[in-house]
Formats: sequence, structure tokens, C-alpha cells
Amino acid sequence: MLSLFPQLLFLAPTGTSLLRIAAGLTYLFLAYWHGKKIRELSDVKFIVVGKGTWIIYVAILFEGITGALLFTGYLTQAAAIAGALMALKSLIWSKRYPQFFPLNRAASALLLAICLSLIVSGAGSFAFDLPL
Repeated sequence: MLSLFPQLLFLAPTGTSLLRIAAGLTYLFLAYWHGKKIRELSDVKFIVVGKGTWIIYVAILFEGITGALLFTGYLTQAAAIAGALMALKSLIWSKRYPQFFPLNRAASALLLAICLSLIVSGAGSFAFDLPL
């Protein structure tokens, strides 16, 4: 099929960069949101791990590192795998623990799709990742 604007196809890596930066900012926002609500989230009792403030600190650490890596474009595929797993966890458990997962299911599904596409497509332009 012919492209409507073939002159713009050279900007394809920039589109991937926009997706990577959007996913990174989303995970940085989630880390910030969990950091603001440490006290009330420490009372949430999870099925396997129980409750405690250490759960929130681990979530902040993983979300912050994943968001920073995706935002800067460093180790993008590894960060996208971690982001896809966190988005899948949010997609599955958001009904049971709505106070811990601020994103709705549609946003989690879109974040999962973005992270899965970043695994396949790479970091895009303006990133520190270099293809081997």
C-alpha cells in the first residue's frame, strides 16, 4: 500500500522515541505517586508478600529505574521488558488493589503495548542505546 506522506518516513525513529519518552515519564510519575502515598499504601495487604512499607519502596525503586532508563534511552530493551512486566501486573491486579495501581486498565494495556513495541523496535533516535 502506498504511503500518504512518503516524505515523512524518515521520521520513524522519532516516533519510537516519543513512545519511549512517554512510557518513561509514565513510570517516573508512578514512582512519584507511590512516593507521595507511602503511609496509606503501607497498610495494603497483598496476597503473597503481606504488607509493609518495604513493598512501596521496592515499587518506587523499580518504577524509578525503569522510567529513568526509558526516558534516557539507556538499556531500552531491558527496561522495556521490566516495564511490560509491571504493566501486565497492573493490568491483572488493578481491580483487586485499586489504591496501589493508579492507572486504569486501558492505560495499563496501552503501556504494555508500548513496552512490547520498544522491545522489538529499539530505542529510536536521541537515545544512548547503540545497536550491536
